[in-house]
Amino acid sequence: MDTIFIRELRLEALVGIYEWEKHLPQTIELSLEIGIPGSHVWHSDAIADTIDYGKVVERLRVALAEQRFMLLERLAEHVARLILTEFGAPWVKISVAKLGMLRGVKQVGVTIERTGNN
Repeated sequence: MDTIFIRELRLEALVGIYEWEKHLPQTIELSLEIGIPGSHVWHSDAIADTIDYGKVVERLRVALAEQRFMLLERLAEHVARLILTEFGAPWVKISVAKLGMLRGVKQVGVTIERTGNN
């Protein structure tokens, strides 16, 4: 399957189980691989035949600003469902990480893969 990718996208989100995390947005880092629906884009060279990664990024900025999550797993699932349903991707792989949460650890996070049929 052909994919587009977005790497090291940093966004603000309310995510966490600790009291301070419920009120203070944190910078999270997302990396995404998104399956391209169909195979027409290689012939047409038209943005309408693929997924516009600029629109994906803007949609994620809005979506994560509107909602609070307890767990990174739930945030990743929300992002996956959004991309599958709103952008028509057949497959998506999402990695989401909190930065500098533990002393001596650069990132902690989760990776999930979903298809449009899950």
